[in-house]
Amino acid sequence: MATDRGIIFNIQHFSLHDGPGIRTTVFLKGCPLRCPWCANPESQRRQPEPILEAQTKKQTTIGEERTVDEIITEVLKDVDFYEESGGGLTLSGGEIFAQFHFAKNILQRAKEEGLHTTIETTAYVEPKKFAELIEYVDFIYTDLKHYNTIKHRQVTGVQNNLIIENIRYAFAKQKQVVLRIPVIPDFNDSLTDAKHFAQLFNEYQINEVQLLPFHQFGENKYKLLGRKYAFENVDALHPEDLYDYQQVFCDHGINCYF
Repeated sequence: MATDRGIIFNIQHFSLHDGPGIRTTVFLKGCPLRCPWCANPESQRRQPEPILEAQTKKQTTIGEERTVDEIITEVLKDVDFYEESGGGLTLSGGEIFAQFHFAKNILQRAKEEGLHTTIETTAYVEPKKFAELIEYVDFIYTDLKHYNTIKHRQVTGVQNNLIIENIRYAFAKQKQVVLRIPVIPDFNDSLTDAKHFAQLFNEYQINEVQLLPFHQFGENKYKLLGRKYAFENVDALHPEDLYDYQQVFCDHGINCYF
């Protein structure tokens, strides 16, 4: 596929939670991770795929090919809102690095148009590509799902080595980074887990982290895709469930928030 074309599954206008200000969020399809709690399972496979419509239950296709020009044209429709609010373009997924050249070209064009750029990424990619792409990025959302590479691979399907290296690089480059931990029952939710995360962050001089309590917002999507949801009978977590977990980070000098 040409680098000026890629597969997306949504363009969301007037987003308020995907970076500073009012934003347009473009969701790219494809992700190398297979997190069983993923809230966007329709984003995992690279190619368009069948899905049932939520209301009618009729089969449709999710995912379509778009060009860089088409996406930038769509994003620029909201430029007045970006200027007033300090917003801009956010690239999300899926994993944007699964379509590296496509994502890079979108971001490069966005910067040529003077737009603020944000990405949401697992940071699972070769460090050279990570460094190359974030030259066109102002703000980064990323997360670390587990501090132990073996357990990370067992559950997500990939090791965490590249993720940790790229996170360290982003902080070293003094990018604006929001580092998050999705707190998942029976995976990384014990106080011992919190201690190991905190020790790792101390080692890398990372002094701020956001906790994302486990939720089931994506459960219905698995049914619409005809897939099994591994967390069907698992209770959601809430901030009040994680106060002791949060305190572990605070005790290590890390600003920990929800």
